[in-house]
Amino acid sequence: MAITEIIAAVELSSSRIAGIAGQKTPDGALHILAYVQENATSFVHKGLVYNIDKAAQAIASIVDRLNAQLDNLCVTKVYAAIGGMSLHTQKNAVSRTIEGDTVSQALVDSICDENLTYPVEDMDILDVAPQEYRIDNTRQVDAVGVAGHNITGQFLNIVARTALKKNLEQSFQHADVEIAELLIAPIAQAKAVLTETEMRSGCALVDFGATTTTISVYKSNLLRYLAVVPLGGNNITRDITALKVEEGEAEQLKLTYGDAYYEEEESDTPAVCTLSDGRMIELATLNDFVAARTDEIIDNVWNLIQYSGYADHLLSGIVFAGGGSNLKNIDEIFRKRTKQNKVRIAPTVQAPLSGHKETLKNDGTCCTIVALLVAGRDNCVKPKEMSQPVAPQPDDTPTVTPPQPDLFENDEGMRRLTEEIRIRRQKEEEEKKEKEKKEKTGKTEKGGKEKNGKSKGLSKWWDNVTKTFFEDSEM
Repeated sequence: MAITEIIAAVELSSSRIAGIAGQKTPDGALHILAYVQENATSFVHKGLVYNIDKAAQAIASIVDRLNAQLDNLCVTKVYAAIGGMSLHTQKNAVSRTIEGDTVSQALVDSICDENLTYPVEDMDILDVAPQEYRIDNTRQVDAVGVAGHNITGQFLNIVARTALKKNLEQSFQHADVEIAELLIAPIAQAKAVLTETEMRSGCALVDFGATTTTISVYKSNLLRYLAVVPLGGNNITRDITALKVEEGEAEQLKLTYGDAYYEEEESDTPAVCTLSDGRMIELATLNDFVAARTDEIIDNVWNLIQYSGYADHLLSGIVFAGGGSNLKNIDEIFRKRTKQNKVRIAPTVQAPLSGHKETLKNDGTCCTIVALLVAGRDNCVKPKEMSQPVAPQPDDTPTVTPPQPDLFENDEGMRRLTEEIRIRRQKEEEEKKEKEKKEKTGKTEKGGKEKNGKSKGLSKWWDNVTKTFFEDSEM
């Protein structure tokens, strides 16, 4: 991809809507050219757009603000992501008898087509994660050309409620913004955040969002399981409001003093934090709320990882992402409760980033939106059109009058007549000049004709000629 191409993306999450535009360099680095965000709590809940009109207005606003940062360029289409509470995977298997000696491409295509007819009530199959094929007693990733008698295609269908995709697409349609491609958010994030070793040896990516927590399990470079827990960082914030503080102040207390594994230091007086109204809250009391809800989220996450069947096969352990991963000691409490020693926090994507460092902080909150930029392939911008029509510039080239058509060009008699008139007029002009010359020297030519006499003579001659011409024509 050339460095001149610019990718644009828009992400709608439960806490914010964000837009980004940037370039990919040949070495895989990303240079961010524009980044904007707005609050999305009034039209998105747990990943589902519930107010399409407000979402459309926000999308249009985000694109306009991106255009303002892109100088003489404007966004024509964007990459978007779909995620939310109803997103999960379902296994399916399709078996066939192999006709002939080996598996043909037509047989594999037929098995894949049958999988897409798998019934999912009130849900859509958004994508299919490729899995292995079982041919007799062996597993094959590429089945074409393999000899055998029976084949079973193993599929992992990524499904979600119909409204999740429908409402998202309608929001972009109402905003008159084209979607270049609708990507599965956790899959795009995993490809940008996880290393090749982690995906091959096995790991679970846990994205702690505002209202949901998403778990994606990988093994042998394939997605093996995906599920969403309807709990997130906002649940911790709302619990803190029980201390009789506003939600905004509760959020600030969580970010500043929140600790998932808080241990009180030995002291005669307990540690406290002071509120804006002067009240003081003991940190131990505050973090009792934080720890209780964090324990609940972690328990749900670990239960789903065990349910996937790969808990004992995650050689690369657990990777945390998302804004909730910034909670102090969240990785430590996870190790303690699950006995998993390999836990790391991914503050950003693997690709080197440059530009807008003041807004794209390495705190995990921008992992998904940047991952859409990594996944993008097509140019998403074009030069801006001139807002005012260009006034025509004066042309100094002299005007040339085109020759007038000769109406009698095919009439031989009329051509002869025109030539005689030209010769006579030329002769009269010469005689006139000669007379004026003699008058200047005081000499008058004898028998010279007067001007009026010449005019009368020419007029009489013209009448005779035209009379003869038109009489001949009538014959």
